[in-house]
Amino acid sequence: MNKAFVKESDDADEDEAPESALPDGTKNYMTVRGHAQIRAEFEHLVKIERPAMVHVVSWAAGNGDRSENGDYIYGKKRLREIDRRIRFLGKRLESAVIVDPEEQRNCDQVFFAATVTVCDADGVEATYQIVGIDEANAQEGRISWISPLARALMKAREGDTVRFDSPGGLREIDIIEIRYSED
Repeated sequence: MNKAFVKESDDADEDEAPESALPDGTKNYMTVRGHAQIRAEFEHLVKIERPAMVHVVSWAAGNGDRSENGDYIYGKKRLREIDRRIRFLGKRLESAVIVDPEEQRNCDQVFFAATVTVCDADGVEATYQIVGIDEANAQEGRISWISPLARALMKAREGDTVRFDSPGGLREIDIIEIRYSED
């Protein structure tokens, strides 16, 4: 069939799509635990997943017609995804600035890696740790340092009331406790 009628993607534009972009001119801060998790994922992909997928693709390629070989087609696609993730994680690890919360000297103010307990107007308490964008997980109370809540908490002290814009509108919360430890 004529190539003019077949849609073939080059995936070059897809390879460079950022998964979670840092604001321009900012550092890629990470906690010790976040760095270890990203390093572990990187090494798992490089040492285990990629070699296994290369083996599958090699086996599938030896089976003959590649145009209708599902193992080969899926394997090549998965290999591109793994390679893209390896490149992304490699860049993140290269640019990482590791912050150990236990080395924080100014423990009475909120900075990166702080674990902060807050109370809202309804008396509901919540605890958040301010972490890097790659390790944020709201369900675990780990919020990115560039989030509106984290930015509002920065440099605040115990007993302070901070205001921030949330999806539900302007909110006020009181800071009950600040601690620095790798939970």
